Amino acid sequence: MTRVGARWRVSRPWPARLRPFVHSYAGYWEATTTPYRVRLVPTGRAVVVISLGEPFARVHRLGEARADGQVTGSLVAGLEDGPRVCDHPGGQEAIRLELTPLGAYRLFAVPMRELTNRVVGLDDVLGPAAAVLAERLTDTRDWAARFDLLDVALSARIERGPDPAPEVRQAWRLLADAGGAIPVGRIAAEVGWSQGHLVRRFTEQVGLTPKASARVLRFDRAVGLLTREGANPTEVSAACGFYDQAHLNREFRALAGTTPGRMALARVAEGALAL
Repeated sequence: MTRVGARWRVSRPWPARLRPFVHSYAGYWEATTTPYRVRLVPTGRAVVVISLGEPFARVHRLGEARADGQVTGSLVAGLEDGPRVCDHPGGQEAIRLELTPLGAYRLFAVPMRELTNRVVGLDDVLGPAAAVLAERLTDTRDWAARFDLLDVALSARIERGPDPAPEVRQAWRLLADAGGAIPVGRIAAEVGWSQGHLVRRFTEQVGLTPKASARVLRFDRAVGLLTREGANPTEVSAACGFYDQAHLNREFRALAGTTPGRMALARVAEGALAL
């Protein structure tokens, strides 16, 4: 359990059977009800938020009109290839999960391209079971017991979910291991598919194309390196496969709406950049 400002965060290791599918999960609650805004940047992972308190408000893509910003409680966010802004009224209590793309495919049991760059209600994906789970988690005040309930629900749903194609699993593994710095043609050759077939099946089960996924993974790796003390943008550019620092700057503008320097100075937690 840790505290950052007015927010408490609690987590624990999740079961081994969930580790191929779940990247992280944690519970949050806030000691105050101060409204805040964060910018969410692409990470190459899908997100589930199970709201146990105040709902989120005005979750929208950067540049979209905010007048009709949706208000949601428990939500699902598919893979993103651009920044998103979340305005919250404060007083949050929630559980947040980050899923690997293929874990999300098994959990949600829908073509992942339907969720790309979208935020929808959790019940829109999981049906009535979402509200039942949220209610049980809300009524359970002990965090260890909450995580026990969550582990059981996730395991049951994932075990029933569709199995990704072995070739898509291999393609994602190649991309992730290379931090996105691998040509799509080489991936297609490695898995034994044509590029066209790879793009179709990969997009269905991951949500982004292989090329877009590589771009996001390369960006996410660069974010991790830049936030280390003493990071050098030129060295990060070379390490992550950018042509030069100008290329790095353009990608940060496109994917995060900010510069590498500003990102390095900000506190980035689980894909969220405080605004």
